[in-house]
Amino acid sequence: MQRLIAGAHKFRKDEFGRYRALFRRLSQEGQNPHTLFITCSDSRVLAELITQSKPGDLFVVKNVGNIVPPASAIGSTNSTAAAIEFAVEVLRVHDLVVCGHSQCGAMEALLRPRATGPALPHLDEWLRLAEPVRRILQTEYRHLTDENERSIAAAQENVLFALENLHSYPCVQERLADGSLHIHGWFFKIATAELFAYDPETNQFAPLADGETAKG
Repeated sequence: MQRLIAGAHKFRKDEFGRYRALFRRLSQEGQNPHTLFITCSDSRVLAELITQSKPGDLFVVKNVGNIVPPASAIGSTNSTAAAIEFAVEVLRVHDLVVCGHSQCGAMEALLRPRATGPALPHLDEWLRLAEPVRRILQTEYRHLTDENERSIAAAQENVLFALENLHSYPCVQERLADGSLHIHGWFFKIATAELFAYDPETNQFAPLADGETAKG
């Protein structure tokens, strides 16, 4: 905790000056982010850092495994839906990114369900939402025997599953139909900080080129 407190003081003393005018404008005008960025709660994946975004640019949702439940999921399993609706309907973001990543503990847990251990009912229920991803790995990726390769495949399929579920939200459907919203699937490789974007034309994740607009 002391490190957090020290960091907060350091930001206010040494860094805030560079952003003073920006924060003043944001406090007066409110937020107007251009992108809803859904990613994993993993401490190594920081949306603003890897995209070099400023305060006010991104509306960020972080959850275990960057899972997007279908619109039909209600209650405690779909608080993410509130963020999607708010960003799409109220903030009117132009883009929606779902970003998975390598070495995702949620995907590894999905592939290797816990037999014993501490009771984690909320986590277990949450991961069950991504059960279709596990079934895809069992049927379509049986040729992969390397655990790391299977984990990467699961993480990327989970991004595609999230994109599919996004289409179940009426607000997303409407904005996609009139062309005012675009959705994108990304994958972040932690070891090299590489970003890959899903291309529906090739059905592959390809390196995100400089100046490229990811296809959604």
